[in-house]
Amino acid sequence: MARIGDRWRDQFRETGHSDRESDLAAIAALGIRTLRYPVLWESIAPDRPDEADWSWHDRRLRVLRDLGITPIVGLVHHGAGPRYTSLVDPQFPEKLAVHAGRVAERYPWLEMFTPVNEPLTTARFAGLYGHWHPHGRDYRTFLAALVNECRGVQSAMQAIRQHIPGARLVQTEDLGRVYSAPELAYQADYENERRWLSFDLLCGRIGSDSNWRPELRENGVSDAALDQLAAAPCPPDVIGINHYLTSDRYLDPDLDAYPPQIHGGNAWTRYADVEAVRVDIPDSIGPEARLREAWERYHHIPLAITELHLGCTREEQLRWLSMTWNAARRLAGEGVDMRAVTLWSMLGAVDWNSLLTRDEGHYEPGVFDARFCPIRPTALAGAARQIVETGAFDHPVLDGRGWWERPNRFLRAKAAAAPDISPGARRLMIVAFAPAARDRIAAACHMRGLAMVTCSLEEALGNLRSGESPPWAVLADDRFWRGDASAGHAHELAAACRRKGLACVAVSELETADPSTLADVLDGVVDIAAGAGTGA
Repeated sequence: MARIGDRWRDQFRETGHSDRESDLAAIAALGIRTLRYPVLWESIAPDRPDEADWSWHDRRLRVLRDLGITPIVGLVHHGAGPRYTSLVDPQFPEKLAVHAGRVAERYPWLEMFTPVNEPLTTARFAGLYGHWHPHGRDYRTFLAALVNECRGVQSAMQAIRQHIPGARLVQTEDLGRVYSAPELAYQADYENERRWLSFDLLCGRIGSDSNWRPELRENGVSDAALDQLAAAPCPPDVIGINHYLTSDRYLDPDLDAYPPQIHGGNAWTRYADVEAVRVDIPDSIGPEARLREAWERYHHIPLAITELHLGCTREEQLRWLSMTWNAARRLAGEGVDMRAVTLWSMLGAVDWNSLLTRDEGHYEPGVFDARFCPIRPTALAGAARQIVETGAFDHPVLDGRGWWERPNRFLRAKAAAAPDISPGARRLMIVAFAPAARDRIAAACHMRGLAMVTCSLEEALGNLRSGESPPWAVLADDRFWRGDASAGHAHELAAACRRKGLACVAVSELETADPSTLADVLDGVVDIAAGAGTGA
C-alpha cells in the first residue's frame, strides 16, 4: 500500500489479486519457489494496534506453504503504515516491532523478512520530494524518516528473532549511481555517498566519528537514535538491490538541452536530472556495476536483485530481464554470492508511471496480465519457466537491442532514423496487409527494435515451403480468412505455421487502430511466441 494524503492505495486490490487466490497457483506453476509477499501492518491493524484481522493473510500464507513457496515477508512498503503512526513518528520503530513480533508469533515457520522496503528511497519520496505521506519537502523530514525506518528494521528483526531465532533479513534498496557534468561533480559525489546511508546505518557504520554525524545532528536526528543503531548493528543477511532504467542518473547544468519537466537543482545551481542511459557517458551503468559496488563495500554479504520491472513494450521487458539475468550469472561465475533475481512485478502495476500520485488507472503488465481473469501469462512467464528449468532463456526479440542501448536513446544527440537492428536478427513476418496498415506496423517494429519483413500471402507460403530464413512469427491480415478468394492460401499459411511451430496471428483494421491497440497487437505476438507457439 501507499499512503497519499489520507488515502491508501492498495495495489493488490487495484490489480485484483486481493480477490484471486488462484494467482498463487499460477505463480507456482512457473516453478517459482520463493516469493516476496506482504503481511502489511496497515492491512492487518489499520485503525488500532489491538484490533487485528489476520484472516486474509492466514489463508494466503497457508496456500503459499501448501504450494511449496517460501515467502519473503514485507511489513511496510511505500512508507505507509497504519493511521496511528507515520515515518516521522518518534514511536514508529517500537510500534513496528510490536507488529513484527505478532507476525512471527503467528507464523513461526516463516524464514525471511523485509520489515521496511527501500528505506532511503522511501524517505526521499515521502520526506524530500513530497510524493507520499507525510509529504515532506525538506532535509529534516527526509533524515527523520530514514533513521526511523532503519531503527524500525532493527527493532522489527529483534522482535521477530525472539520467536524465529534464525530469521533472515533481506534488506532492499535502490542503489542507482549519479553521474554529472564536471561543474556538478560535488552534487554527484554527495548523492553517491548518501545512497549507502540505509545500509550503513543498519551495519553500524554511522558511529560517533562518522562524517554523517554532524549533518544528521543539524537536521534534528538525535545521537541517541544513531547510537542505538551503532550499538546493535542489524546487517542484512541478503542485500537486495532494486534496479530500474531510471535508477542511474545524470546531472547537467545545460537546461536548454533537456525538456522542462526534468529541470531541477539545489540551493546553488539549476540543472537537469535525467536517466544516465539518455546521455553518452564513458562509464559502467546498470545493475551489474551497482551489484559489484555493493559486494565490495559490504564485505561480500550475499546479494540479490529484488526488483527489475520495466514498464514498456513486451520485447523491451524481455531484453531488460535478459540483460539483468545475464549480469547476475556473470557475477556468480566470478564468485559473487548471488542468491536471486526477482521478477517484479509479478502481477503488473497500476499508476507507477506517476509513483501512484495520480489515479489514472495506467496499468503495466508484468509476468502476468492481471486485466484478465484468470490472469494471463505474458512472455515474461515463459522466460521465468525457462530460467527455472534450464538457467537461461531465449526469444527471437533478444536479437534486437533494448532501447537503452540504441543510438536514438540520447537526448542530446540526433536520433538515428532507425534503431540498430542486426542483419542476422530473427524476423517477424508481416503478411498481406494493405499499404497503410503495413507501413504503420513496419514503423512500430522499427521503433521497437524488431526485425521484420513484409510480403504477400504467396511470398509467405514460398518462404515457409523453402525453409530459408524462416520467421519467428507471422502477423497476417485476417480478411483473407473471411471467405474471399484468398481464403485457401490463408488457411494453408496457418497450417504451415502449425507444422513449423510458429505463432500465426491474424488481426484486422490496423489501418485505423490507435497506437495503444497496435502496441497491444505486437505485445500479443511476442507473448504467443513465448508460449506454446501454435497457430492462431
